[in-house]
Amino acid sequence: MRTMQDWLDSYSADHQNPINQRLHWLCVPPIVWSVTALLWTIPVPARFLQPGAWAVLVMVAAFAWYWKRSHRLGIALLLAFAVLAVFTGFLFNRLGAAQLRWLAIAVFVVAWIGQFVGHMYEGRRPSFLTDLSYLLVGPAWLMEKLLRRIGFRASP
Repeated sequence: MRTMQDWLDSYSADHQNPINQRLHWLCVPPIVWSVTALLWTIPVPARFLQPGAWAVLVMVAAFAWYWKRSHRLGIALLLAFAVLAVFTGFLFNRLGAAQLRWLAIAVFVVAWIGQFVGHMYEGRRPSFLTDLSYLLVGPAWLMEKLLRRIGFRASP
């Protein structure tokens, strides 16, 4: 099994261009939020679950993937997921499912355009086109950089 550091090193190798790196800082968090929001709007049986259940289920699965590879990074991303869940729940209650869904779709499209523009500058295809696991590595890569900037070592 690849370590988290292996994943991060491989991802870093595909993200050397400073413009691409900046665009990832601007685009990856909105992509994560938009996926969360889209999952939040999937109806659930009210008798058994609350709105957002699908989003929380996916967050738990992602957390398990991160935790298996790095406990510190897993905890940091779990905290980020908690913030996303609170923010998304607030927007869901404020806007309703339909408006939240349209907002999430718009954010998703614009942010992915930004990602692909970044990779045009990079001159490389996005990593996830070789392995879908890189869709999980992108947020971890940014979190690891953030944790280092504030003085925490994120991955063993």
